[in-house]
Amino acid sequence: MTPATVTDLLHNAFMTTFWIGLPVLAAGFVIGIVVSLAQILTSIQDSSFSTVPRLTVFLGVLLFTMPWMLARMVSYTATLFGDLGRFAH
Repeated sequence: MTPATVTDLLHNAFMTTFWIGLPVLAAGFVIGIVVSLAQILTSIQDSSFSTVPRLTVFLGVLLFTMPWMLARMVSYTATLFGDLGRFAH
């Protein structure tokens, strides 16, 4: 395998991981900002006040985007296995 092939494989793996994780991370970022602003405005510093909404949003986003994530992972895996002959020599 040439260094260019390895670089291409790693690039594709990292980009697939980035796009699969992006919806959950973006939702976590947004809900974190919203909860932090709510805590500042209400002066409530309870840990469950910040944890429960974040976990709820994470679960909701995971359930909503799971079919897309699975299709993206299956597509990546099929492409990787389809190119396996190219990597063998």
